[in-house]
Amino acid sequence: MTDQIDQRIYELVRRYDGVYLFKQKTLTPQIDIDTDLNFEREEAQALMAEFFAEFAVEPGSFAIETYYPNEPSLVQILNPFHKREVPVVPDFTLGMLIESAKAGRWLYE
Repeated sequence: MTDQIDQRIYELVRRYDGVYLFKQKTLTPQIDIDTDLNFEREEAQALMAEFFAEFAVEPGSFAIETYYPNEPSLVQILNPFHKREVPVVPDFTLGMLIESAKAGRWLYE
């Protein structure tokens, strides 16, 4: 059963991951959706909406902004006196999706 959930999540992620000319990436629980798969915010949001529906996972406090913080405005970027803090973004891995699917609810803040 566990391997079936893993494989179903990998299949779901591959639908959003695009087409490869040579070899598909090997998906593992450690793969990060943002940094390893380079998903844009909109892609990740669509993936998660489908994930919650397909696996009947209660989203709870899930917010895409946790993993994809808002970009600074152009005014903030161009203002030399505005101190920009680099946001600390938590991991957003396939393992998180797998564990949440098993639990039936989003397990992470």
